[in-house]
Amino acid sequence: MKNYKCEECGSDFFPLKRNIKYAILKGLNQNRFCSKQCFGKNSKKEISLECSNCKKEVFKKRSQIKRSKSGNVFCSSSCAATFNNKNKTTGTRRSKIEIWIENELKKEYKFEIIFNGKEVINSELDIYIPSLNIAFELNGIFHYNAIYGKDKLDNIKNNDNKKIKSCLEKKIELYVIDITGSKSFKPERDIKYLDIIKDIINEQVV
Repeated sequence: MKNYKCEECGSDFFPLKRNIKYAILKGLNQNRFCSKQCFGKNSKKEISLECSNCKKEVFKKRSQIKRSKSGNVFCSSSCAATFNNKNKTTGTRRSKIEIWIENELKKEYKFEIIFNGKEVINSELDIYIPSLNIAFELNGIFHYNAIYGKDKLDNIKNNDNKKIKSCLEKKIELYVIDITGSKSFKPERDIKYLDIIKDIINEQVV
């Protein structure tokens, strides 16, 4: 029987047959440690990795890395949120009109347009154009009416005010567009909101 070298203490050992079979069936590499104690010590060790978002050096325990389904590691919750926002494909809360406007703007303009990014003001901007230093917020009914109660509306309004203040500090021209008229998305009716955005962009480009 093949002998193995423990990755923690360096001693030679012979794993049990049932452990070898289990590892083969599950596609795992579990025959790396001579005992549960050595496995526990190894899982608590921190190793140097690179933050998947900002590339900063970060130290994580092996057990923490193992728990990451995506394999990504981050130096902070802010970096995790930024990375996930940039790379999300499911679970989005964006409305149909927001997605449609994004697709139309991408077809119309070749310069960089950031959608739902948090990097600039540490809070999400619906649309941000770095080269023009302008941004757009598409505010639906939840920004104006207490659909889910006054406390929820107050939180939304407070967040909106913080965005306005942050944009002023960064000298970003922020345009807030009221899209409450879009109760059920229809391109032929809601194109007016897209036209407003395009008119503002075109004025800046010229």
